[in-house]
Amino acid sequence: MGDILIATSGYSYDDWRGAFYPEGLAKDEFLRYYALFFPFTELNFSYYAMPEARRLRAMAERTPAGFMFSVKAHKSLTHEPGPGWRDDAAAFARAAGALAELGRLAAVLVQLPYSFHYRPETRRYLAALLGALAPLPVAVEFRNDEWQGPRVLEELQKRGAGVVGVDRPELPGLPPVSEAVTAGLGYVRFHGRNEGAWWTGDNVSRYDYLYSSDELASWAPRLKRMAKEARVLYVAFNNHAKGKAVRNAGELKALLSPP
Repeated sequence: MGDILIATSGYSYDDWRGAFYPEGLAKDEFLRYYALFFPFTELNFSYYAMPEARRLRAMAERTPAGFMFSVKAHKSLTHEPGPGWRDDAAAFARAAGALAELGRLAAVLVQLPYSFHYRPETRRYLAALLGALAPLPVAVEFRNDEWQGPRVLEELQKRGAGVVGVDRPELPGLPPVSEAVTAGLGYVRFHGRNEGAWWTGDNVSRYDYLYSSDELASWAPRLKRMAKEARVLYVAFNNHAKGKAVRNAGELKALLSPP
């Protein structure tokens, strides 16, 4: 049974001051402080700006040995791929590879948009992207329910990629809750269940949701089953508004801890 590591999606939020970070803590000390409480984090800036190996190494140096990073794939690989995507993939792989060399890369998080439909051309593109990122560990998150068939899981397994399970609102077209683990890489992301803002909100309001104790407890047996199939199970809370992710991560950790 693999370890279950629970953390948050991102850490550098100003509205976490007071809720998690001390009010007077300098922002360049956020990561060092965060790593005192959590075993990994998801890096989101790498979606907006192509990461650099130098910067990622510097981040690793500010954290304890064994602290891990999941690095979100740049938008040119997921949401806005163009003719030069292979060059972008090579640049991204070089940067993320710096963390892999240090033993600090949990996964490259390939978060695909709802508009990434299950079609021959998208299947070919995804296969090519996974090949371009190999041999880095990759976890793929699908945002629509068209990719939920067994063939998709078989192909991810064959290519050594994990599949991301999601907790999300009960809305038509979104992926069903799944316990699937492929390639020994377990990964779950909690996005909140804010139905009203899912399609119309921004990257704060969409995920502005606090899970109840009962909602988290319903996941505990599921996560334990997934951990039996994984080398490591990464669990990331993306409901980051006002530190809700920190609170829910702590509550889930307590639920999963032996009495």
